[in-house]
Amino acid sequence: MADTESGRARVIDGKAVAAKVRAEVRERVAALKTRGVEPGLATVLVGDDPASAIYVGNKERICREIGMASFGFRLPATTGRAELLALVDELNRRDDVHGILVQLPLPAGLDANEVIERIDPAKDVDGLHPANQGRLLAGTPGLRPCTPSGVMRLVDETGVDPKGLQAVVVGRSLLVGKPVALMLLERHATVTICHTRTRDLGAEISRGDLVVAAAGKPGAVRGEWIKPGAIVIDVGTNRTEAGLVGDVEFAAASLRAGWITPVPGGVGPMTIAMLMSNTADAASRRAR
Repeated sequence: MADTESGRARVIDGKAVAAKVRAEVRERVAALKTRGVEPGLATVLVGDDPASAIYVGNKERICREIGMASFGFRLPATTGRAELLALVDELNRRDDVHGILVQLPLPAGLDANEVIERIDPAKDVDGLHPANQGRLLAGTPGLRPCTPSGVMRLVDETGVDPKGLQAVVVGRSLLVGKPVALMLLERHATVTICHTRTRDLGAEISRGDLVVAAAGKPGAVRGEWIKPGAIVIDVGTNRTEAGLVGDVEFAAASLRAGWITPVPGGVGPMTIAMLMSNTADAASRRAR
């Protein structure tokens, strides 16, 4: 683990790591194009949620920057179930679409699980289809969820092998907590999953050589709980009067951790970068 004599953790720059991932994907896309394959990502936005519109717009912009084809679909909030599922079916059939992303949350009246399950698992670049979740559980190849994949890449940036580490995951969601725990198990870490009903959360976290905070609650992980030298990955994105903050008490945790991600600028930029990587993976598999 890290030498903490300096009294200050090393900040893991998610923006810099995401830029590195995008550069790697750009090279892979260029190589695929020499084989006559242009990776393509279809993004579907239903409704007019401003935050979702910005997020989808960023995805489409980065697609273009790395040379990937981008297909954007904007549907009104009044879109019905049949119309949305028909669009997904069409995208499943298209040979120029290698990845499909339906932006969540969907407007009331639309079942997100039904839509996700309609996506061809080979094009499920969000890694949320039950088939891909099952492959993750089984440890077989498949498209992995983007944010947990980004977490693992940030861990790798520390140069510390997760093998044998005591890893504590705070949160048990299908989006982050459960998949990142499985990914850490794949890397031979010893994993403890904590949640809102965990007794003595501080005691559990204090044993962690690696802490992944994904509780969705500002300050859920107190700085004094962090084991000296630990790696702390903060997935939380909480809007407060003081601005955007994570789940970890950053200032206090920084005095004890060996490495720590900031919010913003930590895990956030990695999600889109890993989405691009998944799309390149999906295109590569179809090109074989």
